[in-house]
Amino acid sequence: MADVAQKKIYKYKKVLSNPSRWEVVLKEIRTLVDMALTSPLQDDSINQAPLEIVSKLLSENTNLTTQEHENIIVAIAPLLENNHPPPDLCEFFCKHCRERPRSMVVIEVFTPVVQRILKHNMDFGKCPRLRLFTQEYILALNELNAGMEVVKKFIQSMHGPTGHCPHPRVLPNLVAVCLAAIYSCYEEFINSRDNSPSLKEIRNGCQQPCDRKPTLPLRLLHPSPDLVSQEATLSEARLKSVVVASSEIHVEVEHTSTVKPALTASAGNDSEPNLIDCLMVSPACSTMSIELGPQADRTLGCYVEILKLLSDYDDWRPSLASLLQPIPFPKEALAHEKFTKELKYVIQRFAEDPRQEVHSCLLSVRAGKDGWFQLYSPGGVACDDDGELFASMVHILMGSCYKTKKFLLSLAENKLGPCMLLALRGNQTMVEILCLMLEYNIIDNNDTQLQIISTLESTGVGKRMYEQLCDRQRELKELQRKGGPTRLTLPSKSTDADLARLLSSGSFGNLENLSLAFTNVTSACAEHLIKLPSLKQLNLWSTQFGDAGLRLLSEHLTMLQVLNLCETPVTDAGLLALSSMKSLCSLNMNSTKLSADTYEDLKAKLPNLKEVDVRYTEAW
Repeated sequence: MADVAQKKIYKYKKVLSNPSRWEVVLKEIRTLVDMALTSPLQDDSINQAPLEIVSKLLSENTNLTTQEHENIIVAIAPLLENNHPPPDLCEFFCKHCRERPRSMVVIEVFTPVVQRILKHNMDFGKCPRLRLFTQEYILALNELNAGMEVVKKFIQSMHGPTGHCPHPRVLPNLVAVCLAAIYSCYEEFINSRDNSPSLKEIRNGCQQPCDRKPTLPLRLLHPSPDLVSQEATLSEARLKSVVVASSEIHVEVEHTSTVKPALTASAGNDSEPNLIDCLMVSPACSTMSIELGPQADRTLGCYVEILKLLSDYDDWRPSLASLLQPIPFPKEALAHEKFTKELKYVIQRFAEDPRQEVHSCLLSVRAGKDGWFQLYSPGGVACDDDGELFASMVHILMGSCYKTKKFLLSLAENKLGPCMLLALRGNQTMVEILCLMLEYNIIDNNDTQLQIISTLESTGVGKRMYEQLCDRQRELKELQRKGGPTRLTLPSKSTDADLARLLSSGSFGNLENLSLAFTNVTSACAEHLIKLPSLKQLNLWSTQFGDAGLRLLSEHLTMLQVLNLCETPVTDAGLLALSSMKSLCSLNMNSTKLSADTYEDLKAKLPNLKEVDVRYTEAW
């Protein structure tokens, strides 16, 4: 019986290898399919052979009309119900999806084929063209009038109507298709780069800093050790953008570097393994502003939306979180604002999920690698807010088994600035974090402790929680009675209102060194600065502090010794007022609108001036 079937297949193979008229060929294909379906002997060789024959026929005859294509697809459709299409046939199906996405063949014939692939495929690595076909099929659905609604209904059909999907292979297969599609959006640019990521980096996430970096010019060649507080001396080094282009993608690269605050704390004998390593922030890498071409942009939008849909299913969320924990996206995607902004929805879903198996996936898979927690924290490459998502991630992690000294120590070492800024704005989670840092003696530096206390006392909820803490630990109250801090650094992105709130929360009569570098303060904050009688060093690097503020400072802070105005919008009109500040011994006017005449005037009227930086000005 097997010999008879094989002979028939050989006969059809011979007939179809030399096609004459296509109507005859189509009739022969239908007969071949009927023979395979009705054969008493049903095995892979009988069912796959007709598909292989048709696949070869199509590959050798590329000049067929669209209608002939569709007729052949419809003819072999019955065989596809229980068999995966061979690779060459997948290529043909992909071409059809791209060229005729609105064809009824896509919906009526391809849908059950793709459903079978997603439910039963075990390894796309062995049959990558099945993955490509699935990818093109979904893009074809997205091209229909209803677009994403059709895709959404398809995803719903794959999950099923119940609360738990009955098909365990559907989710990993869908995620594999999404990852491949998203990678393809950036592939042309990745391949054009000398330092393109390896396959392992692509699979595991690519967050390591680039080895090949252009030399960064120093903005301060001889900075005074007193010019800027230790926490912010080189907190940011900024460069003008460099534009790199390919035919589809335009990339704007900006290099940043960060230095961690120097905090010390006793780690204790906590036994929780590797938690601090999971939370540690790895060195910052170059960030890129990427613009995709129209087709790549549509593809990206479709597949990120699918990831968002997958995260909405409670039963799929644990596995999805686990699959995405290694950050399996190229660094170009992580540097693309549109991608990280859209993916933020998925990360929020993980952060809202009370199950530890879900929200623990926000942390990195191993020490030395970034996790989603780092990428979406303030200062992270994907952060597009002032820390709202960061606060919700910390809240869910603190509510789990992470309320430990190691967790607090990692936050103090890497994210103290954002924690303080959010607490200053009344975020209850961050208020609790700061209280716990005090309670667990995480921070040894007295000035930093006093700054935390002032931050807590600046809001109602913070004041209440701090008073409760003081009732338990009277020595904290004693610390505050000794006077305010001598050094203070405001977190980056702080505003005039944040500074006003902080300075109104307690005594700052002892404050000698204040760093507002890289914050959003303006001249409006000067009215608060002039109330600091002991202030000797003021750092306004890269703020919006202008001439009006300088004039006010010059009238009141006559004892100021060190002033950093690097990269501020000040002009001669404000700088001339500094001539009354006879105590100035160090003045940084790098990258301002200083003129040569004003510089000469200041040198003549400030006898104690020993260190001056006028680079990138007219006086240079």
